[in-house]
Amino acid sequence: MLGKRLELLQETVLHLTNVAIIANPDDLVVRKMAKELETSARSRSIKIRFIGVREGEALDRAFKHAQQEAQAILIPGGLFMYEHRRQVTALAARYRLPAMYPLREYVDAGGLMAYGADSAVLFRRAADYVDKILRGAKPSELPVEQPTQHQLIVNLKTAKALGLTMPESILLRADEVIR
Repeated sequence: MLGKRLELLQETVLHLTNVAIIANPDDLVVRKMAKELETSARSRSIKIRFIGVREGEALDRAFKHAQQEAQAILIPGGLFMYEHRRQVTALAARYRLPAMYPLREYVDAGGLMAYGADSAVLFRRAADYVDKILRGAKPSELPVEQPTQHQLIVNLKTAKALGLTMPESILLRADEVIR
């Protein structure tokens, strides 16, 4: 998933060589994603710079630092970043950094683009699991499921504000384009 996000970002930002990853380093999910991201970036000749943020007050400094070191940012996910998504997307706009996000909610908050699992589908599947458990199923016996539906959402208003022309190849693959 992270490799695909990096690929889409590289296709959007011409001559992309440096990407900042802004995330909470204490988030277990983010730590697990780091190796996958490093491998994917190396195969694409992209240098990545991890910028750790643990509190909302530090986000501005993180984006300022990212602006100095990278041409774009990638937000890998995590609860902290999701809770601050409005601030995150506003800072990406303020520092004029094209950004890739994991969920459409970031794009709804003004972000450039997101590629990830469809949140509505995830919530419906979670409700199915809760129903099974309430009917007596043992959680340890339920199969682990991976998302099978992913969506690409692009915000052309944000692209225009950043001075980006979205490639036709991205727009054709997008599940939704916000104009």
